[in-house]
Amino acid sequence: MPKSKRLLALMMTVNRKRKFTVKELAQEFEVSSRTILRDLQELSELGVPLYSEVGPHGGYQVLNERILPPIAFTEEEATAIFFACHALRHYAYLPFKTEASSALSKFYNYMSGDVRDRIDQMKNRVDFITPSRHSESLYLSILLDAAIDQKVMLIDYESREGIASREIQPIGIYASNGLWYCPAYCFLRGEIRVFRCDRMHSAVYASSASKPMDLRHVHLGNRESLSKAEEEEVILHVELSKEGVQKCEAELWAGSKLLIRNDGTGWLEGNIGKSDILFFAKFVLGLGNEATVKSPPELVDAMKEMMAKIMAKYNCE
Repeated sequence: MPKSKRLLALMMTVNRKRKFTVKELAQEFEVSSRTILRDLQELSELGVPLYSEVGPHGGYQVLNERILPPIAFTEEEATAIFFACHALRHYAYLPFKTEASSALSKFYNYMSGDVRDRIDQMKNRVDFITPSRHSESLYLSILLDAAIDQKVMLIDYESREGIASREIQPIGIYASNGLWYCPAYCFLRGEIRVFRCDRMHSAVYASSASKPMDLRHVHLGNRESLSKAEEEEVILHVELSKEGVQKCEAELWAGSKLLIRNDGTGWLEGNIGKSDILFFAKFVLGLGNEATVKSPPELVDAMKEMMAKIMAKYNCE
């Protein structure tokens, strides 16, 4: 086997194995132990994070930060991946900001000159705009780790009532309109709630007696069907113009409730908790004449009350 092919195969092998010895690799590749040692040295110089352990149970291991084997991309694939990462620059906070920046730099620098030139030409001609936010979301990484590892966290959370400590078990994190959110089981409320990440003043793993729940079956795609199961609900029906439909399409929560007709108009329909009435009142008022509430009457009353307060603020009769 040519050396170049052997090094590539060796890189894939050591990434796959947890632990290995020089003798094992020599037998697998049918070369001498001295050759394998030289190859491992070259892989280390290329950046593969190897370390050795001495003793009767020693050998080589690859650190957790494993390096993927080389992958061949077409020009179109390389451009698509570059801009997928490039679009994240609009977010001041990411759960993997440093890693994303490092990966993008490596990806760009190892491209051929003509592909880099093409990307440079495209940078000012395609973009994925995200609203700029001044709020800080400092705990995205630990929230994501807690969601994956099924761990309970203690957060200091700012709400209308002030800052208070909460024990939560995150389900995941997502970004919408430039803000980060964390759906999580709230041990205080006994249900799944959505928390604004920028309103978390601290977030650490909880050391109390709260036992983690088994939420492995709950994820961002189905958490709405499991939240507020015992809350009294009302039926929402809001007619929408074409523009109203377009505005609702930009809202993450509207996906399961938005229905569209062939002519482009549509409506919002579904069950909502009574505690969400104020949220929907603010949202529908923001749609102006592009939306008409058919039900529930509680939503209409809440909108009237909000409009009355606005009118009073400007001394309108």
